[in-house]
Amino acid sequence: MERLSSKWIATVASIWIQCGCGAYTFSIYSSVLKSSQGYDQSTLDTVSVFKDIGGNAGVLAGVLYSAVALGDCNSTSNSSSLGGPWVVHLAGAIQNFVGYFLMWASVVGLIQRPPVPLMCFFMFLASHAQTFFTTANVVSGVKNFPHCGGTVVGTMKGFIGIGGAILIQVYDTFWKGKPSTFLLMLALLPTFVSLVLMFLVRIYDKANTSDDKKHLDGFTAVALIIAGYLMIIMILQNIFTLPLWARIFTLVLLLLLLASPLGIAIKAQREDSNRFPQTLLIAAKDSAAYHELPGGEGEVNAAFDDTIPPDEESMNLFQAMRTVNFWLLFAAMVCGMGSGVAVINNLSQIGESFNYTTVEINNLVSLWCIWNFFGRIGAGYLSDFLLHTRGCARPFLMATTLAAMAAGHLVIASGFPGILYVGSILVGICYGSQWSLMPAITSEIFGVRHMGTIFNAIGIASPVGSYIFSVRVMGYIYDKEASGEDDSCYGTRCFMLSFLIMASVAFLGFLVAVALFLRTRRFYQLAVLRRLKHSLR
Repeated sequence: MERLSSKWIATVASIWIQCGCGAYTFSIYSSVLKSSQGYDQSTLDTVSVFKDIGGNAGVLAGVLYSAVALGDCNSTSNSSSLGGPWVVHLAGAIQNFVGYFLMWASVVGLIQRPPVPLMCFFMFLASHAQTFFTTANVVSGVKNFPHCGGTVVGTMKGFIGIGGAILIQVYDTFWKGKPSTFLLMLALLPTFVSLVLMFLVRIYDKANTSDDKKHLDGFTAVALIIAGYLMIIMILQNIFTLPLWARIFTLVLLLLLLASPLGIAIKAQREDSNRFPQTLLIAAKDSAAYHELPGGEGEVNAAFDDTIPPDEESMNLFQAMRTVNFWLLFAAMVCGMGSGVAVINNLSQIGESFNYTTVEINNLVSLWCIWNFFGRIGAGYLSDFLLHTRGCARPFLMATTLAAMAAGHLVIASGFPGILYVGSILVGICYGSQWSLMPAITSEIFGVRHMGTIFNAIGIASPVGSYIFSVRVMGYIYDKEASGEDDSCYGTRCFMLSFLIMASVAFLGFLVAVALFLRTRRFYQLAVLRRLKHSLR
């Protein structure tokens, strides 16, 4: 078991749990849910709103993590503790199984058809489990790699973004055309994966090394390879009808790619073990060298000590909510996440109004997962690179992505043939980037101790924005423009006004993010100086 106790094995376990969450797969089973329960489109949309609320309102997960993970952090790296991230994973696994299993049971007739409010609760419970998995994995990763927070968050958020596409490949290989079975798979597979791996996700207090970033970038490279491989598979499946043996072969290759992070972890762990016996000797030499520096260099370090304040104690949720920075970040996320999720929630109807075929619409939905993934991975990596090499604050990159998102909404509003592909790329990448930047910014501005509670509280901005912009803006305008017996709408008039409003909202988010950047610029400059001071020592 000792060989399995390291921050690298913990990272691999977190990656695999993220892949099994099954996010962004509602469209696979929504049809059978609608037909089996006798729902109309409005009722189905109501159920999907509870999916968005459950998947983003993770304050309880953050509170639980803060309550139990402290014991794990205070324990030695090789000893067990009564608390720890595994408790959060266990709570998520229970919710995941109960929620999806009861939905499956109602769809196949195992239990009596539940009333709509009860089905909404099932959906909320199932999606709420994701916040527990993500909180345990993201916060533990940031605590294990405090100087690579953006890369860690981007990797974790990226894998949950492509996790849905991975589960869809498993489903298409063995049970394609049986969406009720997909619901049962969602109840069993994520629960099993989290229960098997949850004890490996731990917090370790060993010092970080300069090679950490190199190995973390290896995880990022694997994620990019998997995303590219999934794109190739999707293209082939849309062009050819693959036989069963070909589908099994492509799935086996996919699983081998998913296993490859373990090799990176073993190599990193071996390098850390070889380096550890020399750590005390090197530290002693560095300390002696520091005290023997000539007067000029010693004055440089003294100057750093005078200009850089000591690290502040981490804020809790209530302390953070009394700051302007919290509400600026929340408002920016309402604009960015809200307008982004409104697009994916209405992508099917948008494609129909532009006369896209069913195959093209399905491609758009699948590709959205990929663009969303690239945004999460890319923003995490780029924000770390710009911060460490250029001293560029993360809120600046957030403002940039919100400006690009506004441009994406304008592109879709133009309604030119094929323009939906271009617009969805821009909006998808920029939407995904918010999910990497927001937790990293939260950990830096408010501290890591209560990071899980605070970033999940800010994450409520997504369902708030989803309701405002998806239901009250896009849905209202679409219904107003719709005509005919099936209440359908065709042409650019169906969504042009909506996307102009979305562009204005995203631009407002850009202005709010700029304000946050100006308020935190000095803070990030001092953070860079603090890292430089420690590197000189």
